[in-house]
Amino acid sequence: MSTWTREDDKLFEHGLVLYPENIADRWQLIADHVPGKTLNDIMAHYDDLVHDVFVIDAGRVEPPSYTDDPGRVGSNNEMERKKGTPWTEEEHRLFLIGLDKYGKGDWRSISRNVVISRTPTQVASHAQKYFIRQQAMKKERKRSSIHDITTAVDTNPVPPQSSFQNQRGGQNFNFTM
Repeated sequence: MSTWTREDDKLFEHGLVLYPENIADRWQLIADHVPGKTLNDIMAHYDDLVHDVFVIDAGRVEPPSYTDDPGRVGSNNEMERKKGTPWTEEEHRLFLIGLDKYGKGDWRSISRNVVISRTPTQVASHAQKYFIRQQAMKKERKRSSIHDITTAVDTNPVPPQSSFQNQRGGQNFNFTM
């Protein structure tokens, strides 16, 4: 079995999301997505991943805590609180897919299986903001937000119509984002 770098793992995880289980030749497509890895490497790595998740879920092993900066080491008490990074539109669309598949409240499954770039806590926080934004849709909004995207199938979200009407009863124009 070949050696896997953190970058290889990220590409592999991205490939798992990019090519869902129902796609023909899924494993070959993922192998093509991860440079230098064969079909056998990909399948063996997936088997290892499934085993690791099983062992972690069974409580036999603590989940690993990775850091993207190998030079940075410290105890949990010494760790700095990271500033939040804004969600991309793609992450939000994946969130909506996960919300549809796993339902409201199963943030761990959404994080683990769909929005793998975010932790369950980050998914829960994003969901809270999303649902607050949906409740506010009844009120006039000042500016658009990523939380305005409401379904995974939206391709061109349209901002709400302005409450300002043309004085002569003319037409309002909505421009897509």
